[in-house]
Amino acid sequence: MLKEAALGLSAAIILISSAYAEDEITSDNRPRNTETSFRANLRRIALEASSTEVKNAKEYQNSPNSKLSADGETMVKGVFDFVLEYERPKYQWHNSLFMEYGETKLKPAEGPDTTNETSDKILITSDYSQKIWLYKDMDVGPFASIGYQTEFKPNEDAPRTKTFRGKSGIKLFNGKHIKELYLAAVGELDLTYSREDTKSAYEIGLRYEYPLREGVKFEVESYFRDYLTYSSYEATDFKYEFSFISRMNVSLIEKISLAPYVQYFRAEDRGSGTYGSNFMIGISLAYSNIWDI
Repeated sequence: MLKEAALGLSAAIILISSAYAEDEITSDNRPRNTETSFRANLRRIALEASSTEVKNAKEYQNSPNSKLSADGETMVKGVFDFVLEYERPKYQWHNSLFMEYGETKLKPAEGPDTTNETSDKILITSDYSQKIWLYKDMDVGPFASIGYQTEFKPNEDAPRTKTFRGKSGIKLFNGKHIKELYLAAVGELDLTYSREDTKSAYEIGLRYEYPLREGVKFEVESYFRDYLTYSSYEATDFKYEFSFISRMNVSLIEKISLAPYVQYFRAEDRGSGTYGSNFMIGISLAYSNIWDI
């Protein structure tokens, strides 16, 4: 059912953008951009506060992914999302750094104070996309990316996440509303445990923006990754993972915005027999800017 939901989500976004785009341009009359640009895009540097609800956390205490083993408590998190964007008429090359870290500090009526991780991720990615076709207001073409994912601190008794990930597939990008929509084959080299593990998967991903009125913008970031093969058995390896983040960005002054958000993460590993999920609602204070280089 989750797979169908992920596919349905992508289809719904495409239909919405097609129905509500005011200045829709077809591939027949849209001129191709002939300019070259090199930009530093600070998408977000943010401080977030949220309320967290976690299901089946007991089953995921030894998982390398801290989102599934957190307590349901108030949380504070920092986010840094930065991209170097090199744009040419026939391709684009993006190099990005994404970091997030969140903690919940608990002060129970009895016993010592405790600190609990709720988010911990460092992701470095290099992404190359070809502009082969035009569809409505979007570039379309094959893409390939390579990335490395790790974390600031290991989660309790689990080792530190260390994963190299490559993707290759087809992508729609640079649209007015759909900034990125892709379908990709995925290969991973997981060095988290002493015995390396290679995995294959497929992935659907989406980044979507829709301005509701001046100074107010609705944003969605989501992906679904379904694992197909493994080179060895590790109980904490995921069978699938699904991430969905939605924000309502409200511009305050200059480049500063306030954004209520909803974030949902769900995954099932090979050893627990049930899924784990992490649901957060909160508010984010963020700064963003773009500089031409």
